[in-house]
Amino acid sequence: MLNKLINTYCKLLEYAMALFLALMVLMVFGNVVLRYGFNSGITISEELSRWLFVWVTFMGAVVALKEKGHLGTDMLIARLGVQGKKLCLGLSLLLMLALCGVLFKGAWEQTKINASSSSAAMEISMGIFFSVGLMFAVLGGLIIARDFYSLVTGQMSEADLMAVRESEDVPHGDHK
Repeated sequence: MLNKLINTYCKLLEYAMALFLALMVLMVFGNVVLRYGFNSGITISEELSRWLFVWVTFMGAVVALKEKGHLGTDMLIARLGVQGKKLCLGLSLLLMLALCGVLFKGAWEQTKINASSSSAAMEISMGIFFSVGLMFAVLGGLIIARDFYSLVTGQMSEADLMAVRESEDVPHGDHK
């Protein structure tokens, strides 16, 4: 059930990221044409593009976390036995969960503080900008908690114990 929810939500995030990237390209290109060709511009395009970029970054981080697409190193972990790999992965997942909690707390405070402030150009709540941290902390925390549950219940395969990719050329689970 949780896996299906995470997969569906990440697919929605991928569509949203594609839409946001397209909007950013259109706004920036349109603004360049308007400024150099017609000596005018769209006031909100710079600010909205910046906001969309931040949201795309955090949404991409959630999708990469789900797909185990973040880069890392496994020099030490590759030399450990199965129990050592499980211990290290379990500790790293617990640390990441704790960091998601810290991020959630900080993003919550920033969202509350800035909820009554308006952005300069768009004149909408700055709380929306800071709430992206809440989105990542919750969704990232769910993915990490699912992985931790899989680890402690023995549902995780030995190939999944090293949750890093050394490069884009090496498929997941093919560590040398």
